[in-house]
Amino acid sequence: MVRDPGVPSQSWSELERFVADVEADAALQRALKHCRSRKELILAARRLGYRITRIDLQRAWQEEQLENQRRAQG
Repeated sequence: MVRDPGVPSQSWSELERFVADVEADAALQRALKHCRSRKELILAARRLGYRITRIDLQRAWQEEQLENQRRAQG
């Protein structure tokens, strides 16, 4: 079964929750500073109880790149 890209997955919602929590919590930010790769970040997030995936992290990075390109183009 192929997932509709317009419908967020449960792990995508977890990624959004994780980002919001990290942005709001300095202790979480400090805890994640040691992460040097996406794999380390995902493992740290999972240890903290967030069920995020490599694919969701890749998708978020791609969306960020597209948004930056759109801003640069005016």
